[in-house]
Amino acid sequence: MRVKQIVATIGSVAAVLAGTSVLSAPAASAEPGCPDLYVVAIPGTWETSSGAAPKPGMLTAVTDRISSSAIRTDYVSYPATAFPWEGGVYGESRAVATANAGGMLSAMAAQCGATKFGIIGYSQGADAAGDLAASIGTGLGVVPADRVVAVGLISDPKRSDTDALVGPEVVGTGVGGPRVGGFGYVSPVVKTFCAVGDLYCSTPKDDYVARLAGFLAVSSDPTPDVVAQAQRDAQVLLGDIASAGGLPVLQGQLSDQANEQRRREIEAFYRSGIHQEYGSYAVDSGGTSATTWLANYLRESI
Repeated sequence: MRVKQIVATIGSVAAVLAGTSVLSAPAASAEPGCPDLYVVAIPGTWETSSGAAPKPGMLTAVTDRISSSAIRTDYVSYPATAFPWEGGVYGESRAVATANAGGMLSAMAAQCGATKFGIIGYSQGADAAGDLAASIGTGLGVVPADRVVAVGLISDPKRSDTDALVGPEVVGTGVGGPRVGGFGYVSPVVKTFCAVGDLYCSTPKDDYVARLAGFLAVSSDPTPDVVAQAQRDAQVLLGDIASAGGLPVLQGQLSDQANEQRRREIEAFYRSGIHQEYGSYAVDSGGTSATTWLANYLRESI
């Protein structure tokens, strides 16, 4: 195998990525001064930075529509970087977003015992939002699962083909591979949005080079507590490669012809701009856009 070719190819594909309990709480009305619904919004790559206010981004098309006295929305600041030369690798940046969002939910939960929660994210922010929702749903999160009433993930790099997709069917899964274990108790309230042709959230299952590159990107957090999750994800990916034929299949996808085809597909993806079009991407027969649908979902969850 040509090691340099594999490394170079994986590097180019990787560039595509840019509660402690699940016990039920008694139903109650929000206390005076507390919102009925508290939404944490996690922007995408380069839409914010550590300690900075989020720049106008995809999620403003959602949050501008839900502003009311009953709903409070706060944006999550985090590095929002993708490459080492930006000061932090993708996995490390994503982990900071997850932790910061969890801290915001925890603080609100301590202050407002009856407030319900929504979690939304776009792109890298959807990756973080999904991880946060999964931890809460499996009993490892910062708030009880029954207080989370709506989760919206736009272009989630870890989308599973079993997640509740709103809109036309798309191929494959997220480029980072699906979350092992899913969303647990919060599964019924999780909605995911993925446009046809968006390689971040729709990578063919049999494109093992792209999946390997995605795995390396989303698993790039050096924090020891993510090692176990990365090992589980790796086992799934390696098992799929082995079932398909093993190393010869991977080598075949690294041929000059395959590399050229992949390069053209990536260039076409960037030129299409589909990753930035969720504000107009229709997800139902009435032409409702993904961002409008999500805003309606959040309002109706109160």
